[in-house]
Amino acid sequence: MPDSTLDTSVRIRALLPSLAPAERRVADRVLTDPAAVSASTISALANECGTSETTVIRFCRAVGFTGYPALRLALAAEGGRNGLGDGRDLAGDIVADDDLDKVVAKIAFADARAVDETAQQLDLRELHAVIEALVAAPRVDVYGVGASGFVAQDLQQKLHRIGRVSFAWADPHMALTSAALLTEGDVAVAISHSGATQDTIDALEIARLSGATTVAVTNFPRSPLAVLGDHVLTTAARETTFRSGATASRLAQLTVIDCVFVGVAQRTYESSQRALELTHAAVSSRRVDRKGTR
Repeated sequence: MPDSTLDTSVRIRALLPSLAPAERRVADRVLTDPAAVSASTISALANECGTSETTVIRFCRAVGFTGYPALRLALAAEGGRNGLGDGRDLAGDIVADDDLDKVVAKIAFADARAVDETAQQLDLRELHAVIEALVAAPRVDVYGVGASGFVAQDLQQKLHRIGRVSFAWADPHMALTSAALLTEGDVAVAISHSGATQDTIDALEIARLSGATTVAVTNFPRSPLAVLGDHVLTTAARETTFRSGATASRLAQLTVIDCVFVGVAQRTYESSQRALELTHAAVSSRRVDRKGTR
């Protein structure tokens, strides 16, 4: 049986890309209406998904259950625990006839849920290992492009603020050349929601070949990026219409990054505190007071 503390829908979404097409249809049905699936027979579910009972069983095992009864039991238990139905109208996709109030509510719900579910499923042993590696690292590279590139820059800025030598490369070619110069003891952190961004994968692969400790931050633990990670930290965000989920994915990534940063700062408390004081003093004169003067 899978970890009972990990929500079934979170686990299924994370494994979606690794499922066969027929199994993915079953997954989509479970994610769309878990209450109905928990009350459905295996024959009815297979028929609704245009597949066989054998495929449903394969799907159950692929996501960590012994069989369909175990899946139904987990869905029913989670439905009772979470008050199934509460917020379901907000958990759905944004549709064309949603009014602005509903759009705002759905986005806020998705963002808050991404942070909460990410925190719930974060592997603390992996997090601890990443923190220890970063504390010991003479140099840290951080890779990410697009939206994940902003998160990469946030981690680099945080680490740099407490005196850790770190670099975030927005240009894929610069990332590759920097990764080639890493050595044993250095750490490379690659951030990608899908775990399938080629530029980010290539940089982490070169960093690994260079002997660096590799860390993958992704929503999908079986993704190509995750395969390259000595350590994998997973998020739990949902992509939705108009990419409102892109905000949720960044918030989920930033949640993981904050946990990493605070862990490093805590382990190096005295030097980090001193660095924060120095950097705060350096920029304090750049602030405007309430009278409009510096």
